[in-house]
Amino acid sequence: MTTEDKERGASQASTKGRAARSRTTKAGVKPPAGGEKASKPKAAPKRRGSRTKAKPDASPTAARADQALPRLLLQLRSDVSSTLTREFGYTSPMQAPRLEKIVLNVGLGKEALDNARAVDNATGDLARISGQKPVTRRARKSIAAFKLRQGMPIGVSVTLRGRRMYEFLDRLMNASLPRVRDFRGVPRDSFDGRGNYSLGITEQVIFPEIDYNSIDKLRGLQVVIVTTARTDREGQRMLELLGMPFERSQSEAAA
Repeated sequence: MTTEDKERGASQASTKGRAARSRTTKAGVKPPAGGEKASKPKAAPKRRGSRTKAKPDASPTAARADQALPRLLLQLRSDVSSTLTREFGYTSPMQAPRLEKIVLNVGLGKEALDNARAVDNATGDLARISGQKPVTRRARKSIAAFKLRQGMPIGVSVTLRGRRMYEFLDRLMNASLPRVRDFRGVPRDSFDGRGNYSLGITEQVIFPEIDYNSIDKLRGLQVVIVTTARTDREGQRMLELLGMPFERSQSEAAA
């Protein structure tokens, strides 16, 4: 290649470079200085849409608070507490007794030793009655006379608090006890001296949740209503105002 050919090629390359720079200038893009390679323009960040995910109006706690409270709880707060405060001379409505818990207990005794499925059947019945899974109670010590060894299951129990406690007591007083044959009221002398009330039920079929055709045996259960009352008189009056159907006294029967 001669010197003339080299000069001719260099002149053509410079001409093409000037043409390319003129085209980019017309398009409104400034050519890179110093012969640097033109970099691709960065893409503009995508703008997020104006719509955002709507936050829930209320938290799960607020949703639970919006649910309707049990009827007995509303009655206790609105009417029963004020009546007890007035009758017993409390200085504050907070001194009025209230429900603390309800304990349901099914004692199987010797049946648990003879029937291997007695514990399972009693657990299923108590779970349907209370709406809560019961706990199996086991023997604390061995008794040779009863062929009982330590750790053997002898019963089931469940403790109700809060909403389930009030709902169960409402069903017990208004739906279950009236189904007892020749029912004349629950006894008044079943308090323990500290305002707690114990009630014995001979047949579990009085509860609407139990189907008579699905049980294997009639079993009784014990219902213990634990209150914050300091005396039996206060606890009895509170349960009476809530709707517990106590048997009529002799004076009331005579009247």
